[in-house]
Amino acid sequence: MPSNSEQSNIDRREFCNHVLLGSAGIVLTANQLRATAAVQPGHERVASYPPMKIEGAERVMPGSFLYFNYPKRDDVAVLVRNQEGEYIAFSRKCAHLGCSIEFDSRRQCLACPCHRGIYDSRTGYVVYGPPPKPLDQIVLQMRTGGELWAVGRTIRTNDDRA
Repeated sequence: MPSNSEQSNIDRREFCNHVLLGSAGIVLTANQLRATAAVQPGHERVASYPPMKIEGAERVMPGSFLYFNYPKRDDVAVLVRNQEGEYIAFSRKCAHLGCSIEFDSRRQCLACPCHRGIYDSRTGYVVYGPPPKPLDQIVLQMRTGGELWAVGRTIRTNDDRA
């Protein structure tokens, strides 16, 4: 069995090789972790905001809509109730230049009057025009007594077009 002094003897070349390989491994691992942690195209992240009851939601008929503000007073949003009676809500801020989108009852879509961008009112994805990404979606929660509450916002980052 070799002594302790014989086990720890490595030459300068071998030491440098170990340091170089170890450093390269650390750099590659750090880059991989950073890429994994970043929001990748096609992914979403949810931002939590204080819950807020959407006043008047219970009066929205299927195929209709309601404008409201969430999460702040100056953040415009739209609540849509589809033909099946399900609710979905989106930010009204167009992803192109920030104009306020409008619900088009005739075509059942969300339209930007500034540059004619069209969003699917069921998904918030771009159907036509210059918007580079879908609308941010408002996270909804049905509570006791049929009250509808906004509880967060899904930030969308991709360039998907329906």
